[in-house]
Amino acid sequence: MSTFSMFPTKSLLSLLSIAVSLGVSVMATPPSSLELFVRMVPPKGRTIADIDRTRVTAMMGGDQSNKSSFPVEDATFGYTASIGVGNPPTTYQLVIDTGSSNTWVGAGKPYHQTSTSKSTGQNVAVTYGSGNFSGNEFIDEVTLSPELVIKSQSIGVANFSTGFEGVDGILGVGPTDLTNHTINNSSLLVPTVTDNLYKQGSISIDLVSIAFAPTTAENDNTTVGLMTFGGTDSTRFIGDIEYVPITQTPVSSFYWGLNQSATYGSTTLFNNKAGIVDTGTTLVLLATEYFNAYANLTGGKMNNATGLLEINKSQYQKLQTLNFQIGNTVYPLSQNAQIWPRALNTLIGGQDDSIFLIVGDLGDLGLGSGLDFIDGFAFLQRFYSVFDTTNRQIGLAFTPDTFALSN
Repeated sequence: MSTFSMFPTKSLLSLLSIAVSLGVSVMATPPSSLELFVRMVPPKGRTIADIDRTRVTAMMGGDQSNKSSFPVEDATFGYTASIGVGNPPTTYQLVIDTGSSNTWVGAGKPYHQTSTSKSTGQNVAVTYGSGNFSGNEFIDEVTLSPELVIKSQSIGVANFSTGFEGVDGILGVGPTDLTNHTINNSSLLVPTVTDNLYKQGSISIDLVSIAFAPTTAENDNTTVGLMTFGGTDSTRFIGDIEYVPITQTPVSSFYWGLNQSATYGSTTLFNNKAGIVDTGTTLVLLATEYFNAYANLTGGKMNNATGLLEINKSQYQKLQTLNFQIGNTVYPLSQNAQIWPRALNTLIGGQDDSIFLIVGDLGDLGLGSGLDFIDGFAFLQRFYSVFDTTNRQIGLAFTPDTFALSN
């Protein structure tokens, strides 16, 4: 985290007060959704497993009272949405991130001030591991959809950024506490877009839900799902959404963390460990001890070019289901769900006819430290996910793609 000299916070406090208290008497509208698009970035000399571990290292490092977010900028898969800022709005392509909570623009397209733009006079900076941005904090109108317009949202405007090629910034939908120490390195918290939608009465609950679909073709700007504010989309999941509370175990408790157990077939990998659900991690990551057990059971061997376990066709036929028990529900990853999309093998440095597993080594940083797993893209593309700030809980449900033969 970059360090700034301290400035008076009175002006920002007053503006943020406006941002979280507008129009509370306005009747809530039905949930509204945004289309999500996939952004694919070749690893550029590193493996996707290395990139995911960089994210973990940034999250685990340093004083955990300084809960900065962790890297989203060079993940092999990223998800963007078109967001309007100002009036008339300028449209920005922002990465959707559940692992950070600041919303900011200016990495690509420059910020355009309009009559709704108000500078707070404050500096903002966030470190994302291998990338970062710094600049000034503004209050401005933000348009998520025609039905969801936030009249006064605190946003960062980058004067400097690195690692965000091809996008304009981030829409942070993580827990609000992740904004701690981002404004002038102070403990001042910045309300997220979902916080403000709830406070101004545009949504009836401070909640966002996400539906992904498996990505099976190397094609940028492909719609891969929907993000819904203030509710859920019943057309995107099957059966009931099962909720579990945010874990009490730090550091996972700082993020969208939960407790889960895992079995491969009938073999237990771990019981009731803490980890996180994260849109910005590509793989399913397990602490080294559990990863090694999984590798031995599947027969997978490390492929140095991709950083993933590789198996042959015979081993694929023998793959057993990888089950994650979360709360009272078991969420299975089938044979097909455990392998990397073969149409994308060359994107990550692999051969067309190879078979790679999507379970990666989280590293020793995870084991016993309160972060023993991460359920990333490879998990979330098979299940509907709900991030509920109001009730401090996470929801999951099956989808039509849970058992799809898409890979």
